[in-house]
Amino acid sequence: MISLKERLTEILINNKLITQQQLNEALALQRKKGGKLSNIIVELKLIKESVLVSILIKELGLPLIDLKRFKIEHETLNIIPVNIAIFYQIIPVSKMADTLTLAMADPLNIFAIDHVESLTGYKINPIISSSQDILQAIELYYPDITKNAINDLVKEMEGSSIELIKEKEEILPSGTELDRISREAPVIKVTNIILADGVKSRASDILIEPLEKKLRVRFRIDGVLQEKKSPPRSMHQSIVSRIKVISDLDIAEHRLPQDGRFKARILDKDIDFRVSILPSSLGEKVALRILDKSQATLDIERLGFSQGTISKLKTVSKMPHGMIISCGPTGSGKTTTLYSILKLIDSPDKNIVTVEDPVEYQLPGINQVTARPEIGLTFATALRSILRQDPNIIMIGEIRDYETVDIAIKSALTGHLVLSTLHTTTSSGAIARLINMGVEPYLINASLICVIAQRLVRKICIYCKEEYAIKDAIIANLKLNLDKTKKNKFFRGKGCIKCLNLGYSGRLGIAEILMLTPKTKELVLARSQEHVIKEQALKDGMKTLRKEGLDMALAGVTTLEEVLRVSVADE
Repeated sequence: MISLKERLTEILINNKLITQQQLNEALALQRKKGGKLSNIIVELKLIKESVLVSILIKELGLPLIDLKRFKIEHETLNIIPVNIAIFYQIIPVSKMADTLTLAMADPLNIFAIDHVESLTGYKINPIISSSQDILQAIELYYPDITKNAINDLVKEMEGSSIELIKEKEEILPSGTELDRISREAPVIKVTNIILADGVKSRASDILIEPLEKKLRVRFRIDGVLQEKKSPPRSMHQSIVSRIKVISDLDIAEHRLPQDGRFKARILDKDIDFRVSILPSSLGEKVALRILDKSQATLDIERLGFSQGTISKLKTVSKMPHGMIISCGPTGSGKTTTLYSILKLIDSPDKNIVTVEDPVEYQLPGINQVTARPEIGLTFATALRSILRQDPNIIMIGEIRDYETVDIAIKSALTGHLVLSTLHTTTSSGAIARLINMGVEPYLINASLICVIAQRLVRKICIYCKEEYAIKDAIIANLKLNLDKTKKNKFFRGKGCIKCLNLGYSGRLGIAEILMLTPKTKELVLARSQEHVIKEQALKDGMKTLRKEGLDMALAGVTTLEEVLRVSVADE
């Protein structure tokens, strides 16, 4: 009698799907590690699983079933134990009289057919489905699988201290099935693990994203997304519902975006979470911003800036009035820099008021207002009220429109120190942006003290730091403008346990500060282009982001790759 292996190899060779040499490689790997030949051929990418299934359908004359379009009755599922279904990659589809229709990833496996026949007493009618579809169906129909997946997840994340998460004490009304599921222990456990692991990994954001065939969990660590161990796809909706419950959001609403927040105690620290839920074509995507106050560095000396930058920041922060603008892309540390300036100049004889959307960190002794545009409390309306509160210093979370910038500039002209952020990539670009928003150049000259453009770069892990040589040709190609008289050394991290094998640990700021000198003011008044203002600023002593970053790289604090990632070449 022909063996299963011989039958499969015959089909593959006769249909010229693989060569004899490729088959020999697959057989050698099978002898070494075991497993099914069909799986090894797919793993080696010698043939796609869909092609293999199609050819088996043709050669064996068996029908194909799309399990996603088929509903299986619980009575039928109970015929085969879950461990047998997983082991053989099979799932019962229907039964009629003494015949059981069985979806199989490997219909040539007569041992599986014999085992199921002797176990159940039914005659087996095999049909074909892909291995992936069968495993997804098992996960969906057998509740034990979810429990096993959770247990595996818990083991992999052992030590995440999930019991330290402080749950809400009030009992929220339960009515829907999703609400009930979101309160069950497995869902709570997995959600808590994800939150605790995010805090433990020093992540700034957690993303929970539904993909077509799996659930993806990613952490943003030091500004870069890292994919993490994910729960089964079938748990997606219950995890989303759990996060909605603890954030006081509507768990029955799946069509509109929702925003909320909650607090938890994790690893003996009080953590604030900002929640954003966005409906997508594959389900609701969750973004969690982690606001860990213990990680917040609001000391200007500890932000990682160079001594020259710190000295300039201290000088401009002591100005009695005027406007300081911090600019850069989202997540570049603009708000943290402004918070640090506020903390530096805060004293009992100053009245400091901020308007933000939303307030990220509570600063003791400082009056902070959260903008709420949906009820009419915009930056502009909040600023008008703030000016009646006799402030010395005002911080505006972001300048978004002409109305806001108009009030901000008038505030700076009437004796207030105004701090704000603006979304531009360079310091000279901020001036061009203000003019484009409709601000008269003479008002910019009269009110603006300086513009700080900044970025965050990852620091090299001090435990696995190493020096390496870089070729002169690469330096020339990258237009790095290094001092050729010096021996330029660069460093990188090899990756170790301390830095999660990333080679980086923590971040620091690099900045270019454009001061409004008399020459620069002349160019602003003439509405000069951005590059002309930049050239003058360089003559006045401004160091660009690229130059500041290269100095940090040569000092062994960050890598050349990080500097190239966050800054553009100086023209």
